[in-house]
Amino acid sequence: MADGALLLDAYRRTAGCGRLRRRPSILPHRDVIAVGVLCIAVLAAGCSSSSVRRGGAHLVPIGAGLHGPPGLRATVYAKGLPDVATFAYDAAGGLWAAAAGLSNHRYDGVYLISKPGARPRRVISGLDDPLGLLWYEGRLYVSSVGRVSVYSHFNGRHFTRHEILIRGPVKGGENNNLVLARDGRLLMGITATCDHCLPRSKYSGSIVSFRSDGSDLRLYAARIRAPFGLAFKPGTSDLFVTMNQRDDLGDRTTGDALAIVSPGTNWKFPACYAQGGPACAGVPRPIALLDKHAAVGSVAILTGHWVARPPARRWSPNGKQRRSSASRSPRSTAATRAR
Repeated sequence: MADGALLLDAYRRTAGCGRLRRRPSILPHRDVIAVGVLCIAVLAAGCSSSSVRRGGAHLVPIGAGLHGPPGLRATVYAKGLPDVATFAYDAAGGLWAAAAGLSNHRYDGVYLISKPGARPRRVISGLDDPLGLLWYEGRLYVSSVGRVSVYSHFNGRHFTRHEILIRGPVKGGENNNLVLARDGRLLMGITATCDHCLPRSKYSGSIVSFRSDGSDLRLYAARIRAPFGLAFKPGTSDLFVTMNQRDDLGDRTTGDALAIVSPGTNWKFPACYAQGGPACAGVPRPIALLDKHAAVGSVAILTGHWVARPPARRWSPNGKQRRSSASRSPRSTAATRAR
């Protein structure tokens, strides 16, 4: 695949009470993986009209049943894989995809797509909602409900070695995307086990970090209802995170969010959901508010394009924004994956 391309799958999810609920497909075929090239803005699912507007942006048909900003082009990368949750490339350029169902786990597992157009082949089975994949030092890390596993010594058909690195850290907790930090530690988002209560475990509704051998588990950021997508801006320690907010709020929600999350921050779930005011005092403000209950998925940082990064702000007790710094991030753009 050409450098700078972005993969999307055909599904969206609605974050529920510890689990993610399926929404209808946004593509014509429910088992299509599309590729977008020349990505220059946040992606949004389109509708059947010739052009639409989302968040003030004029979107046009870009192929594969999608709408996006002018200059973006989408083509079909592969077909035949239901319930796609996340992707990862290996060193040889093979695409690995995790499939995770909600009520039907028949297709749950990790699949290899050796090249564009190839039929996905299941390599790993026996997983419950695998939502995170990461290749690191020749080993494939897989996060799923209640555990993080690592697979190695792939012989072309299956892995000959496998071990469970972490059990939990939340019993029955949904472990989300994985990302590699600059110091070699792995970061992982964990969905809260309830929609709007304060979880008992400090790890429920958080981002954690750990060593590549699974040891030294630490709390990176606390009280985020559902931190799903994680991505570092290349060459920096800026961690972009997609956040799925509370379902019980209905139309009162401010919407799901994209935020830069620093270590040690507390986002004050369930009281704070980016509404401002005393409940959000001291909480960093998201850099983007997305559609209500959009159930935003992964986030990818594409270099080679320019985007203005809003000044970092925090909420003050009176509900007004308090500016803490101002910066621009040239030659990069964040694009969320509609799921």
